[in-house]
Amino acid sequence: MSPLRLALVTRRFWPLVGGAEIAMANLATGFLDMGHRPQIVTALWERDWPSEFVHREVPVHRLPNPPQRGWGTLRYMMALSRWLREHQGELDAVYVSMLKHDAYAAIGALRATRIPVVLRVEGGGETGDCHWHETARFGMRIRRRCQQSDSIIAPSESLRDELLAAGFPTSRISVIVNGVAIPMPRDGASRSEARIALAEVNPDLGVHDLAPVVLFTGRLHAGKGLHDLIRAWPVVLQSHPEARLWLIGEGPERDALFEMIVDAGLRGQVLMPGAFDDVQDLLAAADLFVLPSYQEGLSIALLEAMAAGVPTVASDIPGNRALIRHGVDGLLCPAGNPSLLAATIVDALTDRVPARTRAAEARRRAVSEFSLERSAREHLVLFETLCRQRAQTPFACP
Repeated sequence: MSPLRLALVTRRFWPLVGGAEIAMANLATGFLDMGHRPQIVTALWERDWPSEFVHREVPVHRLPNPPQRGWGTLRYMMALSRWLREHQGELDAVYVSMLKHDAYAAIGALRATRIPVVLRVEGGGETGDCHWHETARFGMRIRRRCQQSDSIIAPSESLRDELLAAGFPTSRISVIVNGVAIPMPRDGASRSEARIALAEVNPDLGVHDLAPVVLFTGRLHAGKGLHDLIRAWPVVLQSHPEARLWLIGEGPERDALFEMIVDAGLRGQVLMPGAFDDVQDLLAAADLFVLPSYQEGLSIALLEAMAAGVPTVASDIPGNRALIRHGVDGLLCPAGNPSLLAATIVDALTDRVPARTRAAEARRRAVSEFSLERSAREHLVLFETLCRQRAQTPFACP
């Protein structure tokens, strides 16, 4: 089959990044590397941002998205519908992140064409798409439209179960786990080089070579458990006074987290330098990755840490248990418990040999089960199958 022309739709995109946005960016890169023609369609959140740019060699189109609540969403949906109709002759398939407004608009715009629309469910539990349908205005109407898509991709079995419980047809659900790029193995020299490079870019990240660095990457919102992590940090400092905590990302909790850091007297020990498009240097510089979330789908950030061979501590929730086997690939601890979180972090920083052994096993598993190449290839097989099926069926009625 000739190279696929793909539109990847995600309302949030760089520089507004979290796991969902990184997943779409990674896949776009993977599709491009395999000879296909992806482009990303997103929203224009700030008026001074360019409406067209290139991200990792993939063209990105930003559509109108006024700041007014309600009207902004409607305006974006109208712009997305119009863009898809105008460019339908240049597309073979459309892949939409989240089962929300973007999905509703895309399915409606392309229902009378032979272009398959594939949706990707994001998040689980109270922060997931299925729960959003039950609480958001017009949420159930959007769910009914999403059930008409050609396929829905669930990044984990637990998210597949949520879709089934919400009434999505079994025949249209495919489980394709997230994938990440696999970096070169790290060692002491690469750790030192990464720390030097980061300090040159941002002097606040300058740290003594022997000082333990604990890293979080992701969106700064309440569901990530970062308030618990900050509460745990003074206890970690009692055992490792030179330790530093880097919270990498942006999000609605940034101001509240910063105030908490200041009130606790942790400025200098806990840093929030913003979002990074590429976290590989951060992972190379870190001694431990921590993900204390209350709920996750299949965390891209955790997968990146595993692939980089960084020891991990994560909350004991279904999404994280799908990746981390306690004591084998990393350490798990109960969500929402700062005391146990602190104890688990101290354990991982103190007993370095078993931590490195677990990290090596996590990297081996990431290479064999969660590579970006494997995930991209499984997506492409599905897209190609759907394209053939749609080509053989008559046009649907508008």
